[in-house]
Amino acid sequence: MENKIKICIILGSIRNGRFGERPAKWINEELKTWEGVDVDFVDLKDYPMPFFDSPTSPSMMEKKYQNENVQKWSAKVDNADAFIIISPEYNHGYSSVLKNALDWLSPEWSRKAVGFVSYGSASGARAIEQLREVAIELNMAPIRKSVHINWDFIMKTWQNKDISNAELFAPLRKGMGPDHLADFVNDLVWTAKAMKNARNNSQ
Repeated sequence: MENKIKICIILGSIRNGRFGERPAKWINEELKTWEGVDVDFVDLKDYPMPFFDSPTSPSMMEKKYQNENVQKWSAKVDNADAFIIISPEYNHGYSSVLKNALDWLSPEWSRKAVGFVSYGSASGARAIEQLREVAIELNMAPIRKSVHINWDFIMKTWQNKDISNAELFAPLRKGMGPDHLADFVNDLVWTAKAMKNARNNSQ
């Protein structure tokens, strides 16, 4: 287990009826079959943190937080080697609950790989562009590849609520183009391994 890359999948929406559960659970199940990967699915609904109000920057708090849920969130993020963040696109951006979760921490994110999956308007492309900038400021390494889920996938769930996640997202793996998920995960794992080795060698 120590040699495995620990990937934390973060569902960045707490909206009732959110579509994001479907790609999050699909990717979680797919990654369980990946060799050399240990996957952990995290739902921000389980970490109800206050809006960031600390007078001290998280970069100076030495991972010591007064709020119990922030402490739990810190431990979860700190344990990961890499992240897959699943975000909706709201009004050309990502969700406020996700921004709050990112802002509460600092060293826990540092020098770790991150990849983004988004859905909604423009297939979530604008949300991902903003998230890349935030990730860089948090000293993370966002990979180039991302997974964009367009409205066709969302419409299919409205038309057929019984459709399985495997069937719904099959075109992302078995369509006419490349296997988007495999390319995405392989790049994330490669970057995560390089950064984990560098972190270990710098200690």
